[in-house]
Amino acid sequence: MTVVASVGRSLLGLEGISRPALEHLLARAAEWKRAMGDGTLKPVLGGRFVANMFFEDSTRTRSSFEMAAKLLGAEVLNWTARGSSTSKGETFLDTVRNVSALGVAALVVRHTASGCAQLAAQAVDVPVVNAGDGTHEHPSQGLLDAFTLLERWGRLDGRTVVICGDVLHSRVARSNLHALRTLGARVVLCAPPTLMPAGFDALCETRHALDEVLEDADAVMLLRVQLERMAEAFFPSAGEYARRFGLTAARAARMKPDAVVMHPGPINRGVELAPEVADGPRSLVLQQVANGIPVRMAVLERACA
Repeated sequence: MTVVASVGRSLLGLEGISRPALEHLLARAAEWKRAMGDGTLKPVLGGRFVANMFFEDSTRTRSSFEMAAKLLGAEVLNWTARGSSTSKGETFLDTVRNVSALGVAALVVRHTASGCAQLAAQAVDVPVVNAGDGTHEHPSQGLLDAFTLLERWGRLDGRTVVICGDVLHSRVARSNLHALRTLGARVVLCAPPTLMPAGFDALCETRHALDEVLEDADAVMLLRVQLERMAEAFFPSAGEYARRFGLTAARAARMKPDAVVMHPGPINRGVELAPEVADGPRSLVLQQVANGIPVRMAVLERACA
């Protein structure tokens, strides 16, 4: 199945979305963030329901989509697989069709299987927002990461962003690769050979040693080691991984003076990111979390317009 970025007002991925479309979404997110700060929010989705349908666990994404919808004036239906009729054998498509039939304005869907957001979008008449599908994409995370860097720099053109870690299993890496390259950044993917997807060297620069690219980076984004998606050993041990690919305090000291550190969370502290770096002055981790709200407001506004 070919997974596409957009069906109508649905947001299924960032691959193939134009720079003007990305910039429009990010500019609208900036407007919502200003409105949050000065108290001029308008309930543009008043009287509507947004359904959060999470077939996979989440903290940041689910919470910020809920806050985003409520700040826009919408009511939120928080659906989870636990306690639902999926335990009785109801299929994924029957579930999304039934929730859609309740009269919601949009579905926000997270699932462990790649392509499920597109399947949902093809099965229902309301917009679907992909909140992460398997190892495919996590478009709102890619948007909020780009938004966070734009706040810092103003433009991404000519900037170097290193994305390091479990690229093989990371939907975040894929969405960031598409968004950041479209917005003019140089993206370098860094991972052990066993965690680098085949063919990605045709899309951007790839490396197998963080020390080779650290000093050129304007931003280093660490990716969580996704042990829950690994059926076999991809590296000898967590300690060995941390020694070769973890951003330690010593490595961070070698970065450009104004270079920043990012992580989509949750962090495996001491593995991909040392605690003193995660909580240090270079870290934009909490800004990423906070920026998820206005970015997802822009996404939901687009979906429900």
